[in-house]
Amino acid sequence: MNLFALSVKDFFTAKMLKCAIMPFVTTLVIMYVLFFMAAGSGLESMHSSLTVHTTKTVIENGIPHTQNFSAHVQNSSIIKFLMQYSITSWLAVFLVYAIGGFFILFASIFIAIIIVGFMTPFVLKELHARHYSDVDMIGYSNAFEGLWLVVKWAFVMLILFFLLIPFYFIPILNIVAFNLPLYYFFHKILIHDVSSNISTKEENSKIKYFKRGTLRAKTLLLYLISLIPFAIFFGAIFYVIYIGNTYFIQVRKLRNEEKTK
Repeated sequence: MNLFALSVKDFFTAKMLKCAIMPFVTTLVIMYVLFFMAAGSGLESMHSSLTVHTTKTVIENGIPHTQNFSAHVQNSSIIKFLMQYSITSWLAVFLVYAIGGFFILFASIFIAIIIVGFMTPFVLKELHARHYSDVDMIGYSNAFEGLWLVVKWAFVMLILFFLLIPFYFIPILNIVAFNLPLYYFFHKILIHDVSSNISTKEENSKIKYFKRGTLRAKTLLLYLISLIPFAIFFGAIFYVIYIGNTYFIQVRKLRNEEKTK
């Protein structure tokens, strides 16, 4: 709790708030504009109509006759029925926006955690200057390795989405099934972004081995916060601060233990 309170205090500083607000407000606006445009287009297509023209030539008594056929098709019978009554029409509109909002929420978490990866070094350097000047930021990764890992984890996430399809239709289990793949990606990216800027590869392995449960509990808490609408856009920097404080403390402990040996 003390670490969480410290992270909150670090978050509400001028530099951190600038980092939190500027990029994600822009992302928020763009994503929701695109969402309402897509949803509006989908609803408009439900009301669309189609006119079909055909021409047929027949021969009667050796004389050719041309027959023209024209039909006006108004959606499918199901869509026509749904949009005919106010209650079902409202329900159809609600489902379009509800499902769209669900996917927008998931997409926002995915995009935000990618964007914040570019800002992680600055955030961690600020934490280092405030609390951990005695801990050298060594790091162990590079841009190419980081890009490869993002692609790898994104691919695994997509595989999990497909493998868990049977569970999407089971109440309660479907909540876990929907969120598990994205949480996997969220956890991997956040831990790697922080650890690769602070610790050595060996130190990171030790921390993940001895503090595996603690790290998962913390990233799970942060992921659940992300499910609150709009939280991810302003809270992603806080996630880096919280996990960053955790890693700085653990790296300090490991190095102090090495000195005392």
